[in-house]
Amino acid sequence: MLVTQVVAIIPALNEALNLPHVLAQIPRDEVQQIIVADNNSSDGTPEVAARAGATVISEPRRGYGYALAAGIAAAPEASIYVFLDADGSDDPTEIPRLLQPIRAGEADLVLGARLAAPSIHRAMPPHQRFGNWLAGFLIRTLYGVPITDLAPFRAVRADVLRSLHLRELTYGWPTEMIVKAIRRGYRVREIPVSYHPRGHGQSKISGTLKGTVLAAYFILGTTFRYAWRSW
Repeated sequence: MLVTQVVAIIPALNEALNLPHVLAQIPRDEVQQIIVADNNSSDGTPEVAARAGATVISEPRRGYGYALAAGIAAAPEASIYVFLDADGSDDPTEIPRLLQPIRAGEADLVLGARLAAPSIHRAMPPHQRFGNWLAGFLIRTLYGVPITDLAPFRAVRADVLRSLHLRELTYGWPTEMIVKAIRRGYRVREIPVSYHPRGHGQSKISGTLKGTVLAAYFILGTTFRYAWRSW
């Protein structure tokens, strides 16, 4: 596949302190456009992102999937989308490793598997590690594909992503992408990546009881829903 445009999309909610480091680490020779999808921040996140050279898209509806969908809509010319978090936990210098299997024609969706990273016990709390393990176990059992991690750090062919018609616009968005891609027969591959404790602030998901419960509800619900659903 001829790759003409790689677009990195970063959802952000009050990440003004973390974004400068994240954006500075993205390899500009590999990524032609960086979009920060601001989810109604109150700490100057959009201004920080714009000063660092990112295209800023505003999505006032709170939700991980809403933010990413807005970023995708703003870059219809992309050939590959790369998704990563704004909190500094992902290593943007590893983006070329995610792109390589797609460019080589070996994968359609590449997931950055974090659970084997040396710093995982410091970077991810026990309940989040268990949730990722459980989701991976269910995907392996129900879909027959050896997935270990839901992996927010990922790369996907743009035409593949558009064909999936994702509908889960909150916490279930990453899971829906994986299970729909499997159901459609696309090649889903994991590669190990680094994972670090977030920079400043508290996680909006694993750092709160409400975020943890809602994430578990949508992730598990999505995993089961598409195991038997015809769509």
